[in-house]
Amino acid sequence: MHTEYTRMSRRAFFGQAGAGAMALAALLDRDCAAAAASHADLPHFAPKARRVIYLFQSGGPSQMDLFDYKPGLRDRRGEDVPASVYPDERKTTMSSGQTNFPVAPSIYNFQRQGDAGIWMSELLPHTAKIADEMCLIKSMHTEAINHDPAITMFQTGSQLPGRPSIGAWLAYGLGSENENLPSFVAMNSRGKDQSGGQPLYDRLWGSGFLPSEYQGVKFRNQGDPVLDIYDPPGVDRAMRRTLLDAVRDLNARRHQVVGDADIHARITQYEMAFRMQASVPDLTDLSDEPESTFALYGEEARRPGSYAYNCLIARRLAERGVRFVQLFHQGWDQHGSLPKRLPEQCQDTDQASAALVVDLKRRGLLDDTLVVWGGEFGRTVYCQGELTEKNYGRDHHPSCFSMWLAGGGVKSGLSYGETDDYSVNVTENPVHVHDLHATLLHLLGIDHTRLTYKYQGRDFRLTDVHGRLVRDILA
Repeated sequence: MHTEYTRMSRRAFFGQAGAGAMALAALLDRDCAAAAASHADLPHFAPKARRVIYLFQSGGPSQMDLFDYKPGLRDRRGEDVPASVYPDERKTTMSSGQTNFPVAPSIYNFQRQGDAGIWMSELLPHTAKIADEMCLIKSMHTEAINHDPAITMFQTGSQLPGRPSIGAWLAYGLGSENENLPSFVAMNSRGKDQSGGQPLYDRLWGSGFLPSEYQGVKFRNQGDPVLDIYDPPGVDRAMRRTLLDAVRDLNARRHQVVGDADIHARITQYEMAFRMQASVPDLTDLSDEPESTFALYGEEARRPGSYAYNCLIARRLAERGVRFVQLFHQGWDQHGSLPKRLPEQCQDTDQASAALVVDLKRRGLLDDTLVVWGGEFGRTVYCQGELTEKNYGRDHHPSCFSMWLAGGGVKSGLSYGETDDYSVNVTENPVHVHDLHATLLHLLGIDHTRLTYKYQGRDFRLTDVHGRLVRDILA
């Protein structure tokens, strides 16, 4: 299906071209068939989801302040976390030099939410309203203890840079449902604390060793969403088309000489850019949204670059058939001043995250749209720095943390997995990053062991040689 769609698009694209470009079209048909041979039978089975919206909370949200309710810790406030529970070798260098590691129980109230009775912090009043749509996983774990390798692990399945991102894998395997928009779009935002946030690199939505046409297209958070989306003064659409046709023919002749796959990608991306000049302005024009939309997402949804705006754009992209939408929101790295900074992060994200799920459901899109919310790891139960009555901080913690999913074939109203009394170790139903990736691919109709790409003499896949399908969370 992916191969045939690509071939038809190329025929339409090259139909009016010269002999050089027509020869290139034949070569690209051949290359496309060869590249698709390893996944020509995709999807492997009937998918539950057709697209993914991934709300990545960069920095590591504190699980015990949001989802992992530990009331017993209030009686242990200030006590040292036992070394048997949290040995020194598992601590980062940012806090391992402390003389003590006092328990810092959450200062926030928790209540059971929805018919499912999922425990949730008072910091998430809007998310609480979608409790019966959520599948909350409290038993996530990973190996990476620092931000960059941990984020890279979630996006590519490896702590080492250079692998394709999950969105690129899906674009490669499943293709696009809208020839006028990329199959993979990335956006980022910052919260009220503009100084906070780990750096985000373009490789997090890159194609790695896959052909570059599968990389994510980043929508900017200020100014025009995509550079040069509008033709310059004095250049109309006909002139732009003529210019691109000439550049295409030159690239086609060069491809015949050197056979470089990047030339093929350049031709493809030039054509996509031309079509985006018509489709993106319509996508980002919110004048057709009723006032009820902004009441749902919040007034921040009117401000380009905000998290709420990006959530609304993600819904509009989903409506238009974009396969994978990745939102990055920075600022969850609360080593200190957590009681000030965590509520600010929740104010920036809570309403819009819940609104996205509600909006998708209202429009009949939630059943085949998988929404994922979570960061790269969790936070420590012990306080980093000085513990006071009103202030505490938390260091990185990869051994257990919480994420939630909604729609797209996952069970709703489910709390899955458990952790120990200190929220340090998983005690029931562990879910590794590779397991999450395997399950996401399964929901999209893909057997994670069969979506591969040959590079440097071996077959690579998103889950490498790991990954276990988490059947318990499937609807």
